[in-house]
Amino acid sequence: MLKKDLAVCIRAVDYSETSQVVTFFARDAGKFTAIAKGSKRPKSAFDGPVELFAQGRIVYSQTHTDKLATLTEFSQQVPFSFLSRNLFALHCASLASELVNSATDDHDPHPELFDAFIKFLQDLDQAQAPLRLLIVFQLNLLKEIGLMPVLNHCANCKTSHGSRGTGHEFYFSSEANGLICRDCEPSFPDKIPVTKAAAEALNNKETLAETDDKTLKEIEKLLIYHFTNIWGRPPKMAKYVLA
Repeated sequence: MLKKDLAVCIRAVDYSETSQVVTFFARDAGKFTAIAKGSKRPKSAFDGPVELFAQGRIVYSQTHTDKLATLTEFSQQVPFSFLSRNLFALHCASLASELVNSATDDHDPHPELFDAFIKFLQDLDQAQAPLRLLIVFQLNLLKEIGLMPVLNHCANCKTSHGSRGTGHEFYFSSEANGLICRDCEPSFPDKIPVTKAAAEALNNKETLAETDDKTLKEIEKLLIYHFTNIWGRPPKMAKYVLA
């Protein structure tokens, strides 16, 4: 039975001289892996090899016993221009793709996350602030998969952060699943210091537009730290984004 969906490629590897194994993140079907037979041939049915971040309408077949779906049609849209003109934007997109792959299960639909991912890629193609866009997407990802940390008050004692002073008055703990105050931090060996500026930006995503680069880098390190604790390993692309 043929199925149709709107999808984006989040991973592609060579299967043979002429074929690929491609992981798609689809709006209705969620994440799944398909074999694209003959995709690397000059006159393939997929407008050439399936590229990372290629998006468009797909047609595929898969039964309950198939480990791999079979891609039959894929109308790839014009590739994003940042793929060739902005290396850092490419690294940010690659990290986001890796996180989507790690955070979602096969055939578990996340239509809102799909829309957020497509918007992230589109905004990345037009904007000049890839790190800011990546941070917003990562927060959306954590919210969608039910792992959004507590950011508006101390995750341990529930005290509001609003009255705290400047400097390293806050900490972040994956064990506590959020920001913790200086009074609670001795109870959590798993923690990193967080400046007031970073805590305020995390508490209100709208302020990220005015957040300076130094604070954005601090927030990204915090998020990578959190993802590393969630999965027990750092994302492979993290070192390129943090470099």
